[in-house]
Amino acid sequence: MTALVGMLSALAVLPLILIFGYLILKGASSLNLEFFLSNPVPAGQSGGGVAHAIVGSGIIVGLAALVGLPVGIGAGIFLAEYGSGRLGWTVRFVADVLNGTPSIIIGIFAWTWIVRPQGHFSAFAGAVALAVILIPLVARTTEEMVRLVPHSLREAALALGYPRWRTSLSIVVRTALAGIVTGGLVGVARVAGETAPLLFTTLGNLNFSTHVTEPMQALPLQIYVYATGPFPEWHRLAWAASLVLILLVFGLALVARRVAANRYGTR
Repeated sequence: MTALVGMLSALAVLPLILIFGYLILKGASSLNLEFFLSNPVPAGQSGGGVAHAIVGSGIIVGLAALVGLPVGIGAGIFLAEYGSGRLGWTVRFVADVLNGTPSIIIGIFAWTWIVRPQGHFSAFAGAVALAVILIPLVARTTEEMVRLVPHSLREAALALGYPRWRTSLSIVVRTALAGIVTGGLVGVARVAGETAPLLFTTLGNLNFSTHVTEPMQALPLQIYVYATGPFPEWHRLAWAASLVLILLVFGLALVARRVAANRYGTR
């Protein structure tokens, strides 16, 4: 049985190894300083980079995290500590439905309520779409982490005269902080690779831009444009950008694992 479980575990990891290896094979040779520091060149020419897309992804995902993490963590704490009533059931149900909603639907929602009334695409609209995806994911993860805190800690704090709200924030959240941070990082890594919502909201931009009220490029969008283009040079850059994106997601996952390991003394 140990051998069988080991074989099944290897089969589960095999697709990731194959994808990562193929991306290294196709894209590693295109990684250089020009790729990270330069903007795209006109179509048909060689060279150029995706600096504008890297910065754009950082801005859009950063804004999404700035909105989504506090709301998601707050909702998760509420569900774990005070979510036994009808309101908690409703919030939990909505979060589960949103977690199962295709991301392209979230993009259409953001286009309808933000892009269309404003009359133009923007990085802000893309950040809102990603935040909508991030909030329920972080909320449910936070709820599970907070529920793992032993009830004896809550009872001890209440016995010392702590009010319920202070017990939740000072004792429970502090105890579950590593798990909450881990869930937040995993959620950010999850939305960092989303493409469909950004197609309906940020649209993309061939120029370097840091204005959140204007269209902005992101790595997933740049990969989509290059991969579907007719030029071999674009295809080469698409593989390199894909490798950079998966390395960023991989790095966030490693940070999340490190946070959990430092808290619980595991590797």
